[in-house]
Amino acid sequence: MACGISMKLSEDVGIYIFIRLPVKSLMRFKSISKTLYVLIGSTTFANLHLNHATITKDELILFKRSTKEESEQFKNVLSFISHIGDDGFIPLHPDLNVPHLTNDYGSLFHHLIGPCHGLIALTDSVVTVLINPATRHYRQVPPCPFGCPKGYHRTIEGVGFGFVSILNDYKVVRLSDVYWDPPYGYAEGRDSKVDIYELSTDSWRELEPVEVPSIYYLPCSEMIYKEGVHWFASTEKVVILCFDIGTEIFRNMDMPDACHSIKQSRYGLLVLNQCLASICYNDPGCAIDPTQDFLHIWIMKEYGVSESWIKKYTIRSLNVESPLGFWKDQFLLVASKTGQLIYYDVNSDEWKELRLLGYRTSLRVIVYTESISSIPSGRQHGTQAQIF
Repeated sequence: MACGISMKLSEDVGIYIFIRLPVKSLMRFKSISKTLYVLIGSTTFANLHLNHATITKDELILFKRSTKEESEQFKNVLSFISHIGDDGFIPLHPDLNVPHLTNDYGSLFHHLIGPCHGLIALTDSVVTVLINPATRHYRQVPPCPFGCPKGYHRTIEGVGFGFVSILNDYKVVRLSDVYWDPPYGYAEGRDSKVDIYELSTDSWRELEPVEVPSIYYLPCSEMIYKEGVHWFASTEKVVILCFDIGTEIFRNMDMPDACHSIKQSRYGLLVLNQCLASICYNDPGCAIDPTQDFLHIWIMKEYGVSESWIKKYTIRSLNVESPLGFWKDQFLLVASKTGQLIYYDVNSDEWKELRLLGYRTSLRVIVYTESISSIPSGRQHGTQAQIF
């Protein structure tokens, strides 16, 4: 009896220690013994480790940018950042090129979506690659097999990525507009089409036809929060379109009323203080009086309740192309009009450059915590995860 209690206590102490270790160390420990391999590789341990990292705000930055090659192709580069300080940033890993998504133009429009239970999606709407930046594993999602009838054409308007905790499964959702394309004249009509990919089955399926407002694409506007994928959409006004990744139901949420009264404005979605946040900023393509150039940030105190929006910050702008994300609830990361990653410190009221350059509309950021979570392969002979 005493021996059993001692062994259980020893195991609990071991878990208490291991959940505080970085993923790189845990990967080494997995090779020491079968017991540690099973423990560290379990879903239960992965959840405990991720929860601890989230609570302690051990946040890292994944930064995506596109650079132009001599061949006139755009190349995606991923940078992994562990710290921002007065002297710049500290890289966590060497920069990584992403060969799956390199072409003549598309790198400018590639999105980072996540983090989602330890994983991040990099997509150009057609090709989607799932990445665990901590374990350095990635897996390419198989292409969607569904097309549209002859005489019609489709445009992919939005892509989302999420995790359903009750099913322990990841999903990719793709929203398309389908139009009748007559031989002469302009495309007519508009129907919405929604395709879902499930990692557990490694397969795509189509949702029943549903009416969805037109996606209003802006940088920093595809976001996962509370198992909901969010975009901006156009109705009589701009709204936040939410797709519950578990129930697979759409709904609209109103933005702060004050957003609609700001002329020549753009919008972004962030997570700040564990709340859904909306940022309103001036259109970088319009001439703005410098004395009126501000960023406005609201947070939704009660998720889904439009009346709970409160203004959190009004920040003087500085050559901003688009917002990218918040790090540690202190640093607002943005893309400048010259293609630099810069940040604003809400505590010191200072803007600083990080000397990371790319094509100005290609910059994307994901703030994440390290996770030991594996990328499921789905079917027995499905696509397997690889190491970069």
